[in-house]
Amino acid sequence: MKLLAGKTALVTGAAKRIGRAIALALAEQGANVAITYRNSQPEAEQTVRDLAAHDVDALAIRCDLQDPLAIDPMVAEVVDQFGRLDLLINNAGFFESVKLEEISVEQWDHIFATNTRAPFLVARAALPHLRAVQGRIVNIGSLGGMHPWPTHGHYCASKAALHMLSKTMAKAWAPEVSVNCVAPGMIVQGEIEEAYEHFARKTPMQKNGTAEDVAAAVLFFATGPSFITGQLLAVDGGLGLS
Repeated sequence: MKLLAGKTALVTGAAKRIGRAIALALAEQGANVAITYRNSQPEAEQTVRDLAAHDVDALAIRCDLQDPLAIDPMVAEVVDQFGRLDLLINNAGFFESVKLEEISVEQWDHIFATNTRAPFLVARAALPHLRAVQGRIVNIGSLGGMHPWPTHGHYCASKAALHMLSKTMAKAWAPEVSVNCVAPGMIVQGEIEEAYEHFARKTPMQKNGTAEDVAAAVLFFATGPSFITGQLLAVDGGLGLS
């Protein structure tokens, strides 16, 4: 028996990388999956084909999550297509490196609009549907939201805000909806550069993480006890301990 059979999941920013791995993990457990993308249409179409190979229904929706007016229609389309929404994974995010004193207002606003405001707006739009089925939300935070990175100040601040938002959602929307957050550390895919090897050597587990590691943590919150809520789980091999 697949743990998510008959349920519907929405994963934002899931055409590739971590979002794609999360979507596939949910489909493997029987969930019908909708994904959003902005500019990665070919990758999104391939991901939908790969999801459907697990004998589930899959849908890709182009949505600019920085546009508040685009979010409610996107969520409505998911519900219209699948008839319900059980699980929301706020995965879409933006990352860049800038010296703290050189961050522009535009860069600050852009990263908060993507990493903090969009998860709130998507969750708010999804809330009535999630409440109806005792659903769940998993937000994708970051180790950067737990530790200060000098050249990623706006990113760290946006993810720290998402961590607190996750706890606030958990308290505000209980008991109908559980809300948790997964905070990935150094996650690599494909060819490993020397910089990543440096982080692997600093990590107690002596390796970097994979997208599948993050997906497994999301799957835990998606299928585990709904009594678990308001939690932040670092998936970092112990890197945050150093």
